[in-house]
Amino acid sequence: MPEASTTTATDGAPARTSAPPAVEIVIPVYNEEHVLASSVRTLHEHLAREFDFAFAITIADNASTDGTLAVARELAAELVEVSVIHLERKGRGRALRAAWSTSHADVLAYMDVDLSTGLEALRPLLVPLLQGRGDIAIGSRLLPSSQVTRGLKRELISRCYNLLLRASLGVGFADAQCGFKAGRREAIQSLLGDVEDERWFFDTEMLFRAQRARLAIREVAVRWVEDPDSRVDIAATAAEDLRGIRRLRAAGGARSENAQARRRRRAPLAPAAR
Repeated sequence: MPEASTTTATDGAPARTSAPPAVEIVIPVYNEEHVLASSVRTLHEHLAREFDFAFAITIADNASTDGTLAVARELAAELVEVSVIHLERKGRGRALRAAWSTSHADVLAYMDVDLSTGLEALRPLLVPLLQGRGDIAIGSRLLPSSQVTRGLKRELISRCYNLLLRASLGVGFADAQCGFKAGRREAIQSLLGDVEDERWFFDTEMLFRAQRARLAIREVAVRWVEDPDSRVDIAATAAEDLRGIRRLRAAGGARSENAQARRRRRAPLAPAAR
């Protein structure tokens, strides 16, 4: 069975246009039947009301075991701009890779299904990219002007994680894991082949590689409210992140050693002693 399958319109469903949209927003989901319909309709209504460009919403189902896929297919049949891909294996990074690698939209984005990030931040996230200003844009909960509501434990974990990234990988961005990101298609697709992670560390690795490629990363202040029903396993995710950081540090060290060796080979020989 193929890694991902795509749901298309069936008899009686709205006809889909063939022209690529300006923006495609991917929503990765796993067992989210309770919130999926209301969140997608809220996002769809906001995009249709606030923007005049063509958009698409792709629901990327990560091997859900509840009724999520059925709800997603109902939404795809109801709303012209909504489509569905289904993956047989879990992983947020895997879902984003599957959707982004085949997209023809000018700007690729993703957001969490719980809509923790206020939708008013979509304009500063997307419009500059559509205008050719910048390569990657990310929502940041750690900017001074951001408005964040979450528990002390999650706040401390987030700040410590991002401080660790700065100290260990030398990153310049403040918030690697906010589920609210976008980038020009050319920039995103140029990175996908180098990003190894398929799960929660996917975001961090993509941003790290974007910085190494000297792509312009812009941070956007957001209004963010913690979802009390979040399914994220904090301990397991932290362990994955630490493994990812170690892998990137090791790879960076190997590249540094190779670069030093190349410089030594190119260096002129010292004159022989007389």
